[in-house]
Amino acid sequence: MTMMMQSGVKNRLLRSFPRDAFDRLAPLLEPIDLPVNHSLVRPRQPIEHVCFLESGLASMVVESADGKSVEIRHIGREGIAGYPVVLGVERTPNKTFMQVAGHGLQVATEDFLPILDHPEARQLLLRYVHTCELQLAHSALAAAKFNMHQRLARWLLMCHDRIDGNDLPLTHEFLALMLGVRRASVTDELHILEGMHAIRSTRGNVRITDRSKLIEIAGGCYGVPEQEYERLIEGYGKQVVHSLELNLRGGTESGIASSKFR
Repeated sequence: MTMMMQSGVKNRLLRSFPRDAFDRLAPLLEPIDLPVNHSLVRPRQPIEHVCFLESGLASMVVESADGKSVEIRHIGREGIAGYPVVLGVERTPNKTFMQVAGHGLQVATEDFLPILDHPEARQLLLRYVHTCELQLAHSALAAAKFNMHQRLARWLLMCHDRIDGNDLPLTHEFLALMLGVRRASVTDELHILEGMHAIRSTRGNVRITDRSKLIEIAGGCYGVPEQEYERLIEGYGKQVVHSLELNLRGGTESGIASSKFR
């Protein structure tokens, strides 16, 4: 069996794992294809697997008692599906499924949980959960204080962060789920962004033509959770690697350079 190399994985969270924790987890990770609509977390069912996405886009969706639903966050190669188990939660009312096909690295929950005994790995995963909470908080802020085309710009930027290239294979139905509006309203808002020369929309696809313009349109409802992810996750990973290198050299340097927000 070929040993999985940490430098070869695309999942940003896995790349930030402490090396010894990654080496413990790597033999348990199974590559998995993730087609559209593949269920990662079923509502009110035991979370049997944790999946580190390598490509594609997953949606976490909340549904009311009378059947109304809205997407509350995205998961891409920056994170994991099934993360409630990090908090000791075995099941959740929310569902998570693939909106854009991809692939990932899956591990059974019972095999994953012992990794939480590793102090640095546990701290990294809890920091990730914190960034998930920030994303939810800023979704609430956007819904309450920003207009529709600003909210749409934010969601498109978040998708763009997680999908390779500038073409986002997003249907109007998916965009309506993201924004919690009717499909016809999505069409109107896409036309607004097209008129601002930020995107080009065709059936089942949105092409980002000017990301800087899209960021300008989104205004203050995009950016803070993304910067916190860079600081808390990728910055933490660099800090752990730096500390290990110092220990190996017997060095005593202090101070860690902050990660650059990309």
